[in-house]
Amino acid sequence: MMRFALRWLCLGLFAAAPLAAQSANAVDLKPSPQQVRWQDLEFGVIVHFGTNTFLNREWGDGTASPSVFNPTHADPEQWLAAAKAAGARYVVLVAKHHDGFCLWPTKQTDYSVAASPWRGGKGDLVRLTADAAHKLGLGFGVYLSPWDRHDPRYKDPAAYDRYYLAQLSELSSHYGNLVELWLDGAGSEGRTYNFEKIIETLRTYQPNTLVFADMGLFEYGDIRWVGNEDGVIPYENWNVIDRHGFLRWRPVEADTPLHQRHWFWHPNDEASLKSVDALLTIYEQTVGRGGQLMLGIAPDNRGLLPDADVARLRAFGQALRARYAHNLALAHLTTDANTDAALDGNADTFWSAPAGSHSATLEADFPHPVTFDRTLSMEWLNDGQNIEKYAIEIWSGNGWKPVVEGYAIGHKKIDAFPPVTSTRVRLHILSSAHHAHIREFQIFNTGSAH
Repeated sequence: MMRFALRWLCLGLFAAAPLAAQSANAVDLKPSPQQVRWQDLEFGVIVHFGTNTFLNREWGDGTASPSVFNPTHADPEQWLAAAKAAGARYVVLVAKHHDGFCLWPTKQTDYSVAASPWRGGKGDLVRLTADAAHKLGLGFGVYLSPWDRHDPRYKDPAAYDRYYLAQLSELSSHYGNLVELWLDGAGSEGRTYNFEKIIETLRTYQPNTLVFADMGLFEYGDIRWVGNEDGVIPYENWNVIDRHGFLRWRPVEADTPLHQRHWFWHPNDEASLKSVDALLTIYEQTVGRGGQLMLGIAPDNRGLLPDADVARLRAFGQALRARYAHNLALAHLTTDANTDAALDGNADTFWSAPAGSHSATLEADFPHPVTFDRTLSMEWLNDGQNIEKYAIEIWSGNGWKPVVEGYAIGHKKIDAFPPVTSTRVRLHILSSAHHAHIREFQIFNTGSAH
């Protein structure tokens, strides 16, 4: 995974590359339509499966024989059905990890499934996974490691760039639409790749694919790494980032494995499975902080997701849906169409603050007192991320009382607090760069500890 930052990879690219956003204000930047759609996916899985699976390794060194790769029941549809039960909406398959072994029959090297005994060398894990994703209605993407510990061409940057581009062309032209391309900088300290040509090649075949990378791949990346593998966004989350005075809209993706610190499958490893409570916390610290959750899953040496993993994913999905199943805001007293648009449970409609305003309130009134311990707010980001400070407040009988205060809302913000009760609840936008738009303001009583 992203053990090392991509800043080492890109030092030669930016000196002569113009960036239009150099003098813009962060609040004036807006996402592309592709980024808006991607942020609405919210939750994906990344699948690690390869020679490491059969050798009880996390990091391969490129010397494993293709003969070790021989799953007896490889079934990507089983993996992805479990992921979908958890709530995932897209999948990224590690098509080539750092060991260089390829899960599709690439024409660029014999170090692939074509040289393995699996399916007599006729198998294609990328095809099977892409087909399963499309069948289940999930977005599909690929991880193609820039670092390659097997191929001898890696020692020759120009030759390896040609090799990498040829593999990228195969993946981006034969497996349908790709929602995301993962570029992982592990092992690449001191190495400069031809990222300009990489992105040019990708865009030739996949103009709508978003590129995930560290901050270092600044000019061409569309999504940024959170900076840890814990499944937590530990900072105030703004979608626009600044690098040496240049600004880009780069939403966060936070990756973490289903097992503690294990991306690949290991035998007798059930004890490392994260609990349902831990997964709920991870969700609220990623999706609930305006980012994307990327959960790592790993098939075993049969080619199946272990029963314990399937059960944990299903239990997580059930708990997540139960926690956010009953939106109390739907019972609000109707006031006007603008307010109703944020309280209707439909993220395709939105409330707008008065034009030209820099503060506003969005209020939900109820016929009877409601008790709640969480709110969920979603900003309409097509016009940029504008809310700079806000408070959740309740009417106490003789005035408004703040329950919680925060700063960035962004795509989605979940606020948790001790239970409170009132007949009137409001989202008080204390400061916004431009007049704010809210897709959803939802209210929940989860009965959870805080």
